[in-house]
Amino acid sequence: MARRWDDVAGRLLLRLAVVLHRTVAGAAARERLQARRNRALRAAYRRGVSVDELAAQLRLSPGWVRQVLAGKRPPAVEEAA
Repeated sequence: MARRWDDVAGRLLLRLAVVLHRTVAGAAARERLQARRNRALRAAYRRGVSVDELAAQLRLSPGWVRQVLAGKRPPAVEEAA
């Protein structure tokens, strides 16, 4: 009986792992997180944080940060500064 419950629990844990993996690793999740990051970046800029400081903290180039601040879509590959 214990083995049967272990098998059921194992299957449920596997399903949970699959759901979490798809939630965290999915393209839609990544886009939502990037959009949230970009909103925070714009808010920090509006409150007086310089482009150079934003770029240094995010480890991105100032040009990339300026594109995000202008509302343009950043390059497909995020570049490191």
